[in-house]
Amino acid sequence: MNKTNIEEISGGITAVQGFKASGIHIGVKSHDPNKKDVGIITTEVADGYSCKAAGCYTQNKYAAAPVVWCKKITEKGQAQAIIVNSGNANACTGHKGLEDAKKMAELTADALQLKTEQVLVCSTGVIGVTLPMDKMAAGIKLAAEKLSPTGGHAAAEAIMTTDTFAKEIAIKVQMGDYSIQIGGMAKGSGMIHPNMATMLGFISTDINISSEALQEALSLAVTKSFNMVTVDGDTSTNDTVLVLANGLAGNPQLQTDSGLFPGFCQALQYVCLYLAKMLAKDGEGATKLLQVTVKNACSWQEAAKAAKAVVSSSLVKAAFFGEDANWGRIICALGYSGAQFDPDLVDIVLKSAAGQEPVMAKGCGLDFSEEKAAAVLAEDEIEILIDLHDGTAEATAWGCDLSYKYVEINGCYRT
Repeated sequence: MNKTNIEEISGGITAVQGFKASGIHIGVKSHDPNKKDVGIITTEVADGYSCKAAGCYTQNKYAAAPVVWCKKITEKGQAQAIIVNSGNANACTGHKGLEDAKKMAELTADALQLKTEQVLVCSTGVIGVTLPMDKMAAGIKLAAEKLSPTGGHAAAEAIMTTDTFAKEIAIKVQMGDYSIQIGGMAKGSGMIHPNMATMLGFISTDINISSEALQEALSLAVTKSFNMVTVDGDTSTNDTVLVLANGLAGNPQLQTDSGLFPGFCQALQYVCLYLAKMLAKDGEGATKLLQVTVKNACSWQEAAKAAKAVVSSSLVKAAFFGEDANWGRIICALGYSGAQFDPDLVDIVLKSAAGQEPVMAKGCGLDFSEEKAAAVLAEDEIEILIDLHDGTAEATAWGCDLSYKYVEINGCYRT
């Protein structure tokens, strides 16, 4: 399968047949009635089919209570609904937090006539504050009543914290004799760093697939998408990506050894990549989307290590905010990345819609045009192209610049 087989469609996470969603305001995040803060995603299933579920989670040792809950559910490979709130992370809240996460699942299950273990739970927001469960109880009931096959956008709005826009995508893919759909939504603009970096991502699909194959496909997609994004170098307590597959496409069940499995993996990666880039573009206070591509490395792992180090560098990010072609900061980050390469072979090019300007060749700086470089850096999307001349592997990481606004936002996050 190639990208020409993938057709983007409207509707976000509820573009996929069988899925419904909702997003409402209950006052967890703000008193502003226009700011939604509770959402539900759920689905019908094919006859005799159990909805499959998979997840990838934060590597932060202070994993939030909802993460602990979801891990237990996705280990069994089945779930049929997601309840999520913003404004409160339910992290570092002890035994009470674990009880509240379970209670959210119970309340949602009762409202949807499901079993508690069929409900995944996510939260995002301020750490160390217990959930207002009286509001949550009333809110979950109301959100269940508002479920709609066109409710995807409302759900995407309900998970936003410092995000400036909702992040959604849906695609249709032809796989053999069957057409499948994949929808997705995500949130996050701060506390985002490679290795599941607070960010949340939810994906829907109607493919008939085994639990094992779904988890493998998601893990592969996350490795090359969400795990290649950084905004500020902080990995959150709540980072979670979940996928539900309801089987309504009617295809023979997809296994990891099926001939069409690589095609599904590519389609799922397409969705994850789109959402990951939107997270980087909406970084807190960001004015520029940065894309770092390292090519001709000895392995993908080495290329990824190098790309992530460069896009994560605060000095690199600050230089691009100032539109300063300070390539010395790029090679500094490259040098401490731990990636394998010969420093005397490296080329670096800065590129954007305004053109491109080489700034380094064979390990040495070039007498480049500051005027042309300034034009390249004036654009709001910039690529840093790094050629290691050490193999054939390539990896790309995404991030954003570091602006005054980032400090302003995070200096008063709780107030």
